[in-house]
Amino acid sequence: MPDLLKIAIDCERFGAQGITVHPRPDERHITRKDVELLRPLITTEFNIEGNPIPEFIELVLKHKPDQVTLVPDDPNQLTSDHGWDTIKHKTFLQDVIGQFKEAGIRTSIFVDPDIDMVEGAKTTGTDRIELYTESYAAEFSEGKEAAIAPFIEAANLAKEIGLGLNAGHDLNLDNLNYFVKNIPWIDEVSIGHALVCDALYYGLDNTVQLYLRELKVD
Repeated sequence: MPDLLKIAIDCERFGAQGITVHPRPDERHITRKDVELLRPLITTEFNIEGNPIPEFIELVLKHKPDQVTLVPDDPNQLTSDHGWDTIKHKTFLQDVIGQFKEAGIRTSIFVDPDIDMVEGAKTTGTDRIELYTESYAAEFSEGKEAAIAPFIEAANLAKEIGLGLNAGHDLNLDNLNYFVKNIPWIDEVSIGHALVCDALYYGLDNTVQLYLRELKVD
């Protein structure tokens, strides 16, 4: 408990536009079997994210999600805490992304809001980048204009060079709307921990609606 499959189906029914899973090597977030069971049930967008070790690559190629998001996680990390060095790992990323593109899977890679890393991402062949928003969330209460400034710069460059744009990590009901208002061309955001926490108070249906409301840009 709770029933993972039911929650995924209900999130879609309540208006969620996609489901993201993160199968880590120790399976503490989600298991490989969960991915297998979820795949035929998802009717919106299915995104599998994780560190592209051989077992992860095999899993993604087997179940062919709509999108794969590559995250440079160490097996001992509690959670994701940095983006790719797209210059240092260029050749590795090109090889992995090439495998996914050959299989018809859209690819996104986790990057920090750093101009050099965004430019480097373009050379890897990725379709999108996902901006790692932990610093934005951490600094938001102290000064939202300063917190979002590097993300606007990175997002503008991504748009200019033809990269799609995702964002995720620590986005919540307090900081999400300001982010999307300043970067309205963003393709998607991933909300996990905060949505589950809010659902304890507001209920899952209402929480999904609250987040959809925050994504609206007047």
